[in-house]
Amino acid sequence: MAQQQHSSRSILIITIIVAVVLIIVIWPLSMIGKGSVTTAAGDEPEVRIQPVAKLELAKAAAVKSDGKPRDGATVYNSVCMACHASGAAGAPKAGDKAAWAPRLAAGTAALVKNAINGKNAMPAKGGNPDLSEAEVKAAVEHLIGLAK
Repeated sequence: MAQQQHSSRSILIITIIVAVVLIIVIWPLSMIGKGSVTTAAGDEPEVRIQPVAKLELAKAAAVKSDGKPRDGATVYNSVCMACHASGAAGAPKAGDKAAWAPRLAAGTAALVKNAINGKNAMPAKGGNPDLSEAEVKAAVEHLIGLAK
C-alpha cells in the first residue's frame, strides 16, 4: 500500500515539474513579436481600430429654380429620374409600357394630382417643393410620352 502512495506522489511531482518547465519555455516564446505596451507617436490604439470606411447619408439639395419654368425633360432628369429610371421604391420605370398602362388608364389629371400631392413612397412634387405645379405637370407629360 505504501508503494502505491509513493508512486502516485511521484507522478504528481513529475507532472508539476513538467508543467512548470513548459510554462517557463513557452511563455517567453509566446511574447516574441508582441512589442512593448507603449505606442509610437501617431500609432494610438484608437486610430488603429477605426473602421476602414464610413458611410454617411445626406439629403440631396433640391435643384433651385432660376425663375424660368423648366420643361418636363429637365424636371424628369433633375428630380424624377432618381426613382423612375431604376424603379426604386416601387416607382414604375420610365418607358415601361406594362407598368404605366394602369396609371395611364386613370388619366393624366389623376397622375398630375398624385405627382403634386405624393402617393405611396413618392413624396409630394417628387421631393422637390421648389417645383411649380406647371413643372410637375410637364414632367408627368414627359413620363407619359416615354411610356407610349
